[in-house]
Amino acid sequence: MDRDEILSKVDHTLLAQGATWAQIKEICDDGMKYGTASVCIPPSYVKRAAEYLKNADNGAGGKGGRLKVCTVIGFPNGYSTTASKVAETRDAVENGADEIDMVINIGYVKDGLYDEVEKEIREIKEACAGRTLKVIIETCLLDEDEKKKMCGVVTAAGADYIKTSTGFAGGGATFEDVKLFKENVGKDVKIKAAGGISSFEDAERFIELGADRLGTSRLVKILKAGK
Repeated sequence: MDRDEILSKVDHTLLAQGATWAQIKEICDDGMKYGTASVCIPPSYVKRAAEYLKNADNGAGGKGGRLKVCTVIGFPNGYSTTASKVAETRDAVENGADEIDMVINIGYVKDGLYDEVEKEIREIKEACAGRTLKVIIETCLLDEDEKKKMCGVVTAAGADYIKTSTGFAGGGATFEDVKLFKENVGKDVKIKAAGGISSFEDAERFIELGADRLGTSRLVKILKAGK
């Protein structure tokens, strides 16, 4: 698998608390240059990034099509109320977000409240108004049974993707978790691996195991460093 093919599956990500517009603009430029699937950025920058990309020559380099804007909801802890997450989602969509990565209420999973988690995902999916919804289950905080149950919940709720991690909870994507997802999620649900993906070799392995998207900034950094 060549690097361009891998990059086409990357959500080029910057979610640091201190991210500035200059840095967001840089990852937008990088996303266009290297042909990533999207840029994943804080909600406060969605409108400005969407306008910037709309006016940019994002067909340059033969990549074609507009670079998608992805943002995060209930991030990174997931324990906001459903109403606030729905409001965040609607605001992001109005501002031009193409894709939404939401964090589940992990405490609800620990309490066995899977019906409540499914209900929340359904409400956020409706608020997406046709945009892609990825559901972050934060695998490093769940045991194997909880991960398997969440595969069923995400499938039943009609989300587009199940996603491993925020990268803010002390752990990221593992090969084992992507394999578990592939074996337990519904056929119409795609997989996003995120957190700690630091080489093209690891990225390729995640894709081989079933990941359709990769959340990372490091692959573009490798190319920019000339490695």
